[in-house]
Amino acid sequence: MSRQPLVAGNWKMHKTVAESEAFIQGLLPRLTTADNVDVVICPPFTSLEAMVDSTRGSRVEVYAQNMHEEGSGAFTGEISAAMLSELDVHGVILGHSERRAYFGETDEALSNKVVAALEAGLAPMLCVGETDEEREAGTTEDRLRIQITEGLSRIDDAQLASVAIAYEPVWAIGTGKVATSEQAQEACAFIRSLIAERSEEAAAAVRILYGGSAKPDNAAELLALADCDGLLIGGASLDPESFGDMVAAG
Repeated sequence: MSRQPLVAGNWKMHKTVAESEAFIQGLLPRLTTADNVDVVICPPFTSLEAMVDSTRGSRVEVYAQNMHEEGSGAFTGEISAAMLSELDVHGVILGHSERRAYFGETDEALSNKVVAALEAGLAPMLCVGETDEEREAGTTEDRLRIQITEGLSRIDDAQLASVAIAYEPVWAIGTGKVATSEQAQEACAFIRSLIAERSEEAAAAVRILYGGSAKPDNAAELLALADCDGLLIGGASLDPESFGDMVAAG
């Protein structure tokens, strides 16, 4: 099965609304020839509505960087799936390693978020990955199995293909380190094998992304891997020229 590449830019806590709009004006002209790649930007909550409006009618889809698992309640500072859906946001990142590390997000909570996102019509992008200590200890596959198995435990096999999975080795995020092509392919292939344990059909369809200091000079190499269907880009997505070049690599 042919899987359309997906290149996503996670802006994290960067860009005001004005800066976000300027970015889009710089990016859109660069996407005229890359019609075989799905393009996603993940701005801060404050820029979501402006970005949905600015990209309407274009090939760019807008994702949020997080959401709460509950539909409503006394959760100060949180955003629900319904709130995102009302803005015409297309999808949402779930379980980014920074959320896991800084905010204590658990696989159980993420399984609830995956369900809530799908019920609201949002496309979930579930992030998984191992720490440097886990890789050195040879437990990368153990960690990935737990994160995938538990994170997707509350959805049925027919829903699996609707979830993109981003493999982000924690030791490579924001460090300048990048997994070798062999390491990235090995991890992405293992993730696909975990999905295949539940559904061969879903495994053939699900898109698996690499995230971890991806840059224009290694994008094409990563996207050429058999089981890497896209990129989740951090710092290199903040510049429209850099991000546009990485989209073109797909």
